[in-house]
Amino acid sequence: MRVKKQKRHRRVVRFYTACFGFREPFKVMCDGTFIHHLFGNKLGPFEKVVGNALGGSVKLFTTRCVIGELQALGQEYGGSCSAARNEFKIASCDHEKRVTAVACIMQIIGEKNTDHFFVGTQDFEMRQKLKEIPGVPVLYGLRTALLLEQPSTHQRDFVKSSEESRLHMTDLELQMLKKRTMERLSAVEAEEELKPDDAENQIDKDIKYQILATQSVVEREAERRRMQTEDGPRFKRKRAKLILVCETNVAHLLQGPNPLSCLKKRKHPEPNPKKASGDDSGTRSRSRKRKRSRGKNASKNSDD
Repeated sequence: MRVKKQKRHRRVVRFYTACFGFREPFKVMCDGTFIHHLFGNKLGPFEKVVGNALGGSVKLFTTRCVIGELQALGQEYGGSCSAARNEFKIASCDHEKRVTAVACIMQIIGEKNTDHFFVGTQDFEMRQKLKEIPGVPVLYGLRTALLLEQPSTHQRDFVKSSEESRLHMTDLELQMLKKRTMERLSAVEAEEELKPDDAENQIDKDIKYQILATQSVVEREAERRRMQTEDGPRFKRKRAKLILVCETNVAHLLQGPNPLSCLKKRKHPEPNPKKASGDDSGTRSRSRKRKRSRGKNASKNSDD
C-alpha cells in the first residue's frame, strides 16, 4: 500500500509540474487544522514529513490570521500555535483587520494560484472550494499519513481547454499572418513585373521544363519497375555494405563487400609424420640405456 501511495503522489505532482509550472522547493500553505494535526500526531520534523509525501524539498508557510486563530482557541492549541510561529514562514496577507483563516488563504490563492502553493488543510468544505480553482493541489492528513488529493475533473478540463487554445492561432496572430502574406505576394508580383522577358529568362524556363520532363520520365520508369517486381517472385536481395576507408586523413564511403569476408581461410600447418624405421635417409633415433644398480648385483655375488 505504501508503494502504491507514493506512485499516486508522484503522478499527481508530475501533473501539476507539467501543466501548471510547479517547481521545487514546493511551497505549502498550511492552515490551523493541518498544523494541529501534524503537532498532535507528532509528525516531526514537519518539513521532512511533508517533503516525503510530495517527493521533494518543501517550504512551509502560514499566515498571521491562522496564528491568531490558533491563539484564540485556548491552551489546547498552544503547542500548535508555538510550532506555527517557530517552524513556519509567515506569508504576507494584506488585511486591515484580522479575518478567518479560510478567507485569508482563499485570498492569497486567488483565482489562478499564481504563487504555486500547495494547500494543507483538514477542512472538508475548504477542500471542496479549492477543487474548483485550477492549479491548486490539496494535502490533508489521515492519522499518521499525509495524502495528496487527485486533480478534480474541473482542473483536468481546464488543462485540456488551455492545451487546445495553444494549438490554434488567436485573432491577432491570424491578422498578422494575413498582412505578411499580402505584403509578400505584392513584393513578388512587383519583381515579376520589373523583370524583362529576354533570352536569359527564356533559357531558364527551358531548363526548368527539361528538369520537370526528366523527373516525370524517371517516375514513370520507377513505377513500371515496381509493377514488374510486384508480379514476379519476391526474394531478399543482398546489398553491399558501406565500408569506411580513411586515406590521407579523409574519410570516404565506398560500396563493396566486407573485406574480412574476402580473405582466404588460413590453413594450419600439420605436424610432420613420423618417418619409417626402414628409411636410411632419416636420422637414427637414439636408444636410451637402462641403468642398473651395481650394489645389488655385488651383494648377490658375495652371497654365492
